[in-house]
Amino acid sequence: MFPKLWIIWALVLFFCLSCGKPKEIGFYDDPGKASFGDTIITSSTGEPSNLIPILASDQPSHQISGLVFNGLVKYDKNLDIVGDLAESWDISKDNLSITFHLRKNVSWHDGRPFTAHDVMYTYRVTVDEKTPTAYSGDFKLVKEAQVLDDYTFKVTYEKPFAPALISWNAAIMPRHLLEGRDITASPLRRAPIGTGPYMFSEWIAGDRLILSANPKYFEGRPYLNRYVMRVVPDTATTFLELKQGGIDMAALTPMQAVRQTDYPRFKREFNKFKFLAFSYVYMGYNLKHRYFKDKRVRQAITYAIDKKEIVDGILLGQGIEADGPIKPDMWSYNGNVKKYGYNKEKAASLLKEAGFEMGPDGILRKDGAPFEFTVLTSQGNDVRIKCAELIQKRLSDVGIRLKIRVIEWAAFINEFIDKKNFEAVILGWTIPQDPDLFDIWHSSKQGKKELNFISFENAEVDEMLVKSRHTLDRKERKKYLDRVQEILAEEQPYTFLFIPYANTAVHKRFKGIEPAPAGITYDFIKWYVPENQRRYKKSAALSP
Repeated sequence: MFPKLWIIWALVLFFCLSCGKPKEIGFYDDPGKASFGDTIITSSTGEPSNLIPILASDQPSHQISGLVFNGLVKYDKNLDIVGDLAESWDISKDNLSITFHLRKNVSWHDGRPFTAHDVMYTYRVTVDEKTPTAYSGDFKLVKEAQVLDDYTFKVTYEKPFAPALISWNAAIMPRHLLEGRDITASPLRRAPIGTGPYMFSEWIAGDRLILSANPKYFEGRPYLNRYVMRVVPDTATTFLELKQGGIDMAALTPMQAVRQTDYPRFKREFNKFKFLAFSYVYMGYNLKHRYFKDKRVRQAITYAIDKKEIVDGILLGQGIEADGPIKPDMWSYNGNVKKYGYNKEKAASLLKEAGFEMGPDGILRKDGAPFEFTVLTSQGNDVRIKCAELIQKRLSDVGIRLKIRVIEWAAFINEFIDKKNFEAVILGWTIPQDPDLFDIWHSSKQGKKELNFISFENAEVDEMLVKSRHTLDRKERKKYLDRVQEILAEEQPYTFLFIPYANTAVHKRFKGIEPAPAGITYDFIKWYVPENQRRYKKSAALSP
């Protein structure tokens, strides 16, 4: 009983401290002066699984470990690659080697110095077959890794590898705490020690995880004293807590962004930030299915779906139509691919070409069998479920019967995706800043737990993907990627549905937020709260 009472008491204290008198209009408009203090409270619908980054694949874990650990490089506000733990680097004339020159003023959170030996350990443990990690692929292309001295690390590849440099944004881990030990049993899973701007402080299972500012961070101490991630089970509760003051920053659903935050008190308390997300949502087809082997069928379905209707009616305008796996504001985007505007007549014509005839019940038939299939999507994602319902209606208009099945996430992945036990799925992918499409579209990536689970195979795409990976000339690389996008648009292995806008609300007392192509959190350590606008002046609310 005691832990439950403790949590209830802590939450009550949260609200008591946060629900003060409403501030007058314009109170938060004063930018004040940057100074140290206050706490930011965020939320997650799931609890982190493992705070050793190479062992985790869930977003909550990486949300925390991204503040605790550093890579050798990172993206800046404009998505250019800049140094992180590496001060600089040299790329050999043959583009096969990178020599990293590391910072010399960096310490682990326990005070031990960071050196090139930590980088070597991270490389070795990542490619170790005994390490259960999803992130070894890029490192396995390294032919040789060398520690030239304590602050110089060199890697050499068999052949040029375009994502080589950015692959070293992987979190570097402390050799002195992990080498010679079983990483999967390390206490760092629950209490990480990194080099990053925030240090692990406290993890209350099922409730919250607390980080504190690293006073010796090599880029300067973060202004905000603490970062708290609360575990809140759903988006509706998160939104309620945001409005009540229990959370300072949260992603908004389209309905929340457009209709539920447009009132004076919310505008007085929160800033809203909107940018095109690095993700897209699609309907993917099992290409082993007897109907979906024919690209005319896939093209017809795409013509029959009104993407604009989805963007306007479900996303409430908080997104754009997608026509491929790369978003329009990226250098690698090809805007000249085949487009599929809503065209019911074109869809019907293609289906007739593919051998389907309309039955007396209004359902298309081929060889006596009705054209019906089931689309799977995940429980808890209302936007995707509504998309499925709208697609169901549009496909019905052309004589296709669509069934919808909503499945709990873990079962969805383990029982259906991994076993290729599906006809069609509605899912989403994150779009990486480096446009390496190999893992999703290369025909070799169809194994268990691999990402080409729809079984797409195209020899020219394979060739273009390999060439694009192994050239460092951006112009030449774009030529290969353009061709991949053309083929995907023609083949329609997915119906690419939409790219959503990320809508984020942040309490107005937080200053120094500058939206950029990289989003808003790329310079989080520079966010601050003026002294007269602080909410949490003591730690009592977090550690009674």
